Amino acid sequence: MPIYSRNKINFRTLLQQYFSFRNETKSLEPLSELVRNLREINFEEILSFLRANHDITKNFGYYIKNVFKDKPFNLSLTEANILSENAFFPEFKKRLLNKILPPVENENTVWFLVDSVSVRPLRDLQYFRDLHEEQLTEFFKLLEIDDFITHPNVKMELLFSMNILAWRVIGNAMDVEVVNMAPEYRKFDNPFVALQNELDILNENYKKNPDFELFSKDEHYKQIKVYLQQGLDFVNLAFKNASKYGISGKINQSLIKIRQQLDRMGEILSVMVVDDEEETVSKSKQLFFNILRYKSHKTNLRDLVADSTTLMSHLITNHTAETGTHYITSNRRDYLKMFLKASGGGIIVGCLVVLKLFFGSLSGSDFSHAILYSFNYAMGFIMIYLMNFTLATKQPAMTAATMAKVLSEGENTQKNYVDFAHLVSKLFRTQFIAFMGNVLLSFPVALILIYGLDVLFQQNFAAEKATKLLLDHDPFHSKAIFHSCIAGFFLFISGIISGNVANSSVFYHIPKRIAKNPSLNYFLGEKRAKSISEYYARNWPGIMSNLWFGVFLGITGPIGLFLGLDLDIRHITFAAGNVALGFYGKGFDVDSYTIFLTITTVFIIGFFNFAVSFGLSMILAFRSRKVNFGEVREIYREIFRYFMRNPLRFFLPIKSEKLDIRSQEMVDNTVSTKSGDQ
Repeated sequence: MPIYSRNKINFRTLLQQYFSFRNETKSLEPLSELVRNLREINFEEILSFLRANHDITKNFGYYIKNVFKDKPFNLSLTEANILSENAFFPEFKKRLLNKILPPVENENTVWFLVDSVSVRPLRDLQYFRDLHEEQLTEFFKLLEIDDFITHPNVKMELLFSMNILAWRVIGNAMDVEVVNMAPEYRKFDNPFVALQNELDILNENYKKNPDFELFSKDEHYKQIKVYLQQGLDFVNLAFKNASKYGISGKINQSLIKIRQQLDRMGEILSVMVVDDEEETVSKSKQLFFNILRYKSHKTNLRDLVADSTTLMSHLITNHTAETGTHYITSNRRDYLKMFLKASGGGIIVGCLVVLKLFFGSLSGSDFSHAILYSFNYAMGFIMIYLMNFTLATKQPAMTAATMAKVLSEGENTQKNYVDFAHLVSKLFRTQFIAFMGNVLLSFPVALILIYGLDVLFQQNFAAEKATKLLLDHDPFHSKAIFHSCIAGFFLFISGIISGNVANSSVFYHIPKRIAKNPSLNYFLGEKRAKSISEYYARNWPGIMSNLWFGVFLGITGPIGLFLGLDLDIRHITFAAGNVALGFYGKGFDVDSYTIFLTITTVFIIGFFNFAVSFGLSMILAFRSRKVNFGEVREIYREIFRYFMRNPLRFFLPIKSEKLDIRSQEMVDNTVSTKSGDQ
């Protein structure tokens, strides 16, 4: 008969069937049936039956003790819900496999017992948690397992588990890369070694007296608590220093693992401390709950992803937050300067639009077109970046991180909400004027270029594709909005790439390696090597971000054709240039409805470029900084109220000395300065 059966049996019938006599079996079938049927009736009825049937209750308690006898449970304490790999993907793969095909475990362990008896440990855990404290206490006492925590073999397992965790913590914490994350501890005694020394004393006490007890006033207990906290302080400091020194995925996983192991040691230590007899049953229950909780989360993928990616996303957005402050205009001068920078970007995009038209007319495979389009986009975006011009849609990924940083580190009072709303108005008008600069220049530049080529070669090069160009900007007969969302997603990804490259550059000390490179210093001189190093640190993340953004835009259309999917991109600045080519290709013989529709669609495309990029970046930034989403509704309300009171401030640089100063202070107080290399 299988351990887990779908046939429901009355709880009283089960107890009478299995425990009317002294059952010597160690089979898990009775326990499995009981656990499965526990949820079917009121727990008070179970207690009433156990109170009224003393012999059955005694036999039931004997069976429970017999089943658990000599079964080690250290694996449930040292392995369950603790990272076992030093990298995210191997850990994810391992948990996924264990979730689909559970591993074959040693049958003589509590680990196997829980897996076999509790098919749905999360539901079982919730069931026991929902019981009244008095009910569970009485249940333990009736079965005479309320003193479980005082058994010598249980104490031995708890101590052994703590030792295993301590050894592993020391092994991970002594890794040179982990130690480098907290250089402040190089000058102090290592808390992990001291922790192991205290555990050695506990082991000696146990060897001398297997019945030893640990009290909250015991000096060894207090010292272990201190060292555990110092170990957590070490981990927290290492995470904090990641913004200065950068961090790798491996170190991130190692630090998470150390923190999990230290927390687990603290929970085991808490169970071991019993100050009076009344605590015996509560600590026995606590150990029971702990084991069930650990096992119920042993293959949890959501927690793994959350723990493993929070810090990395924080570091990624940290770089973009510092960059994002340059995209928020504070006065008329900044406003005009942003327009001029966006105009420069519009001029380059106007040229790229015409160049792409010629690349598209060349014969070749989809693969060759993907290369040409990618080169065209990437070359143009890098030029815009290096010439200090602006592509409007590149700003949201940067400014979203700044906004989240302000919210996460600000005091978040009503006054702060007003200041933040004013900051949003400054961001919005910056985006507005950047859009205008891009569009107002890319349209005429593309028009002038195609006209010049027509005059020079006596051929309207846009005529052949004019109809398609205009149709692509008709939201009712094309997927312009969907394609603009794809472009917004790639804008978001390019922001992640920028932050990731910046983090890797800091972690691997690339600028310092360039400055100290013997070959560069020998052939170019120390001064030139230092200049290259500074140039790399300042520009490389932006160059790589724009390079990959160009590649993403370039390959989307050809990949869509290859897969037979309607995939493409629509970007507001390129859309404006393409509309200009469409008008010229038609010889301006276009009806007013088409003119209105295509021009309106250009700004609709810009809206979705902005909304998708900004929205995804905001979610990432909020998540990385653990912003309280409960405050978001109040923030939105304040922004709406501010807009209704001051709508023009969202489009024009209207001065407000008091609010300008306060909102600028919010940004200045939250943008950290990067430390030098360690």
